[in-house]
Amino acid sequence: MIPMFPLGSVLFPAMPLALQVFEERYLKMMGAILDAEEPVFGVVLIERGSEVGGGDQRFDLGTTARVLQIEAPEGPLQVVAKGDRRFRVVSWLDEDPYPQAEVEFLEEFPSDEVESESLESAEAVVRDTLSYLLELDLSVPWPTDIELADDPVARAWQLAGIAPLGTLDHQDLLESDDVASLLKDVQETVTAALEVFKLTRDSGE
Repeated sequence: MIPMFPLGSVLFPAMPLALQVFEERYLKMMGAILDAEEPVFGVVLIERGSEVGGGDQRFDLGTTARVLQIEAPEGPLQVVAKGDRRFRVVSWLDEDPYPQAEVEFLEEFPSDEVESESLESAEAVVRDTLSYLLELDLSVPWPTDIELADDPVARAWQLAGIAPLGTLDHQDLLESDDVASLLKDVQETVTAALEVFKLTRDSGE
């Protein structure tokens, strides 16, 4: 059983997460996490609705977030965490005083299954796409020269995380069965999204 924090975005393993926590139930959750042996909570994407006040519908595959830092300045609680392990929700539990769920963890991808050529190709597509969008003076979520992990599996997840895609595409990537599929889908999905963007942009000129 782990505390759960449904969000409007996808958290990938090895990706950073910054939260501003102000809702009472999540403030209680963070307090409990600080007292626990393992300072982790689960993140799942909200399929429909809002995390504020509950009543949302959620995807069942998510990622644990390991808390690295909590600060309490004036205003919302500032939480810094990092994506860790993927899980699937087995069952949602009573949400009083905060959301919790029974989960089963998915096996982590072996590093020796990462093909360097596929990793390099996916990285080139992601970075080139970010550069292209930046040249158009469009806001991009990550700098084009962002430093990624040396570990190949972590790097693959980070490429998925910085890929300029919508949340449903990100969720599809999170649900990849193996690292080869992940890298293939990162490259193909980003390429397809860029082509659609270019066609839409050209037709609007």
